[in-house]
Amino acid sequence: MMGENTIILASGSPRRKQLLTQIRLKFQVVPSGVIEDNHLNLPPEAFVEHWGRKKAKYVALDFPDNLVIGADTIVVLNGHIFGKPRNKNEGYRMLRKLSGRTHEVITGVALIWKKREIDITFNARTNVTFRKIPKDYISYYLDSYNTLDKAGSYGIQDWFSVWVEKIDGCYYNVMGFPLSTFYQYYLSLNNLQDIR
Repeated sequence: MMGENTIILASGSPRRKQLLTQIRLKFQVVPSGVIEDNHLNLPPEAFVEHWGRKKAKYVALDFPDNLVIGADTIVVLNGHIFGKPRNKNEGYRMLRKLSGRTHEVITGVALIWKKREIDITFNARTNVTFRKIPKDYISYYLDSYNTLDKAGSYGIQDWFSVWVEKIDGCYYNVMGFPLSTFYQYYLSLNNLQDIR
């Protein structure tokens, strides 16, 4: 039985778990099991908010007394959505398209707390510019790192960071969770100003 003050993270993402741990929140991980459909015909912002909210709603059914967080992250290039690659070949194609260009990383976050009738959804956007990446370095990266659980087939926090020329926006959003924006909502939900 979880206490009412325990937050539920409706995601199995190790990066989201790391980021919530980083800001010292008390939470438990309960993956939603929801599988995103990248062919859903929605604009990118609506797309991530839809899936983030669907994950949170699914888990909130079992935890009405707790604040449930759902999130979904995508990479967008010229309006085309890149989710998680299904295999290494698809990951290679994604990175080849992103090489030398600027793309957007958009994360949709849903906060659902059924007992308090709270249902909030928002999104955050970060622009990321890659240097031109030689083909053999793309192959090396895909052979050396697990990218199948990462939108766009890369992790900005690992070795691949050497190809990131610049970012405009929240770094943590590129990792999969916009910490600062989330925390402002979290403080407002609890009518807090400074709890540390």
